Amino acid sequence: MDTSQIEKQIKEIEDEIFNTQKNKATEHHIGKLKAKLAKLRDEVDKRKGAGGKGKGFAIKKSGDATVGLIGFPSIGKSTLMNQLTDADSRVGSYDFTTINVIPGMMNYNGARIQLLDFPGLISGASEGKGRGREILSAIRNVDLVLFMIDAQHENHLELMALELYKAGLRLNQRKPDIVIKKTGQGGVNVTAAVRLTNINEDLIKTIASEYVVNANIIVRDDITEDQLIDVFIQNTVYVPAIVIINKIDLVSRDLLNKQIKKIKGKSWKLIEISALNAKGLDKLKDHIFSELKLIRVYMKPVSKQVDYNEPLILRQGNTVEDACFRLHREFKNKFRYATVTGPSAKHASQKVGLEHKLKDKDVLTIVTSR
Repeated sequence: MDTSQIEKQIKEIEDEIFNTQKNKATEHHIGKLKAKLAKLRDEVDKRKGAGGKGKGFAIKKSGDATVGLIGFPSIGKSTLMNQLTDADSRVGSYDFTTINVIPGMMNYNGARIQLLDFPGLISGASEGKGRGREILSAIRNVDLVLFMIDAQHENHLELMALELYKAGLRLNQRKPDIVIKKTGQGGVNVTAAVRLTNINEDLIKTIASEYVVNANIIVRDDITEDQLIDVFIQNTVYVPAIVIINKIDLVSRDLLNKQIKKIKGKSWKLIEISALNAKGLDKLKDHIFSELKLIRVYMKPVSKQVDYNEPLILRQGNTVEDACFRLHREFKNKFRYATVTGPSAKHASQKVGLEHKLKDKDVLTIVTSR
């Protein structure tokens, strides 16, 4: 079957889902249609090369984390990039000023955070409009998404979020705890460790039948149909996101407050700025650092002073072993013990092993064998 035939099937299934009234009698039918639709969309993406090999999109990740800045054309992204980083992104008053992904480096709290200014995202990007497939493919590799919207056009947020959703990006969501173990026989068996309020075990089996014949499925979260399908497709990326509302100085406070209330009502994390006038940028930097879950660990070599100038940047939940790996791979092999002073320690100079979890502003000494 060629791609055009698959796309025709996709359209037919979309229409059928849209025209089918959802109730208890139709939920299994709709669930099966959604599973088929996801499989077909995934097949089209693979055939059309959603890997994004277009010119200007092969960005090498560098620094301690990578942040993607996205928005509609002429929204002020290039201006913000130039305020936050050492990038030299062209600034203009017409659409599609940024024709390639522009990287820049933001230094904050001792961390080097790579920012990527993506070309303006438009409606239909997930179907390939405006080089959308290339852009969305590159966005899948970032550690944090910054949605930039105009204070006068808050509706742009939902349009962009929809394009990312269609491309398999799940924003501010945690990957559901579902274990699927294929078996040689016995059909599909479902074990729910929690009370399911959005889906029942029979519907799970119906959806699963599109992907597996025999399997044991263990569900530890109160999942939805879409979350279950995501796990089967295995093409979903879970990324945190922050909404930046720009040009706040160009609208009235009453209008701005209405826009903010509407956006926050949908559980978005929001920062107000004026990129042109550098308003709100310090707060934005702090939120970026926080959402990336970065921590600073200050190294203290044996019998020397603490180095507070260049902290070791790690992630929340990282251990002494992770610190050893970042410093030098051989540290782990020669490791004897470490001492920690700070938030993660019970007392000053606590002696710890490789498994000890570090926290922001810890002071760490690693003792190795010669």
